[in-house]
Amino acid sequence: MKPYDILAIGELNVDLILNNIDGEPEVGKEKFAGDMILTLGSSTAIFAANAAALGAKVGFVGMIGQDTLGNLIRESLEAKGVDTSMLIETDEHSSGATIVLNYGEDRAMVTYQGAMAVMSFADIDKSVFEKCRHIHISSIFLQPALKADLEKILDYARVQGVTTSLDTQWDPTEIWDFDYTRILPLVSVFLPNEKELMLLTSSETIDEAVGKIKPYVNTAIIKMGSKGSLLVRRGEEPAFLPSFLNTEVVDAIGAGDSFNAGCISRFVKGETLEDCQRFGNLTGAINTTAAGGTGAFADKKTIEEIARNRFNQHITL
Repeated sequence: MKPYDILAIGELNVDLILNNIDGEPEVGKEKFAGDMILTLGSSTAIFAANAAALGAKVGFVGMIGQDTLGNLIRESLEAKGVDTSMLIETDEHSSGATIVLNYGEDRAMVTYQGAMAVMSFADIDKSVFEKCRHIHISSIFLQPALKADLEKILDYARVQGVTTSLDTQWDPTEIWDFDYTRILPLVSVFLPNEKELMLLTSSETIDEAVGKIKPYVNTAIIKMGSKGSLLVRRGEEPAFLPSFLNTEVVDAIGAGDSFNAGCISRFVKGETLEDCQRFGNLTGAINTTAAGGTGAFADKKTIEEIARNRFNQHITL
């Protein structure tokens, strides 16, 4: 038995979330927000926290600054049951932060990358690969050093017999430099959203994008927001699954990361891909019932109650 079901490798930052904003930002003008939340942010951290809340044994490898935000990140992960003993602290860079302007199901964000921009494969103690069954990586475009080493990391994991998942997330530069023909064969489960997949593959439609990745992908589960998700496997027809629709969305921050957490928490248990897809749909929907990426995942009892009361799904964690 390995000590970790899942090892999350990647970016760490805090989110300063502003809600109920009286209009869009304008240069030279000031707007009011009706609500503010300072919380653990970053795609990989939200994934790790929520996977741990769902019962997986999760460790984290990431770089933070020796500062107040770094302390908040570490303490927030530990409070969610994530092992932080492998975090890398630096006095050369500050911890990352994202300011989130939240507008219902959409948002605008400004990110300071800080320490997460410089962590590379060379910074990672290679012994961590022997301690986990699965590695999850996301937001590669926010992490240029990690992105440059992505193929090395995935290949090293493969050699160690470790399964992997990848969610590239949005590219702030909108260049979308991603060689899916080389990377996807090394990924066990690819977890893009619909829009990002089309941009990654320079496609006009989701069908075109799926056609381009299908010769290279092992498994992909494509997030399609309130519509649902699409399971793609090499040599098989794609399988669409409708969402669990929440008609009273608090916010959608971290919904994709929560989908990933649900999906991979089942994947490491050896569940069918169809069950992984369905549970991802459910955890993505659960995410939207509370503010922030981890608000709905306080503990197993809370998650089970939301699943039952809001979506009529009876789960046992």
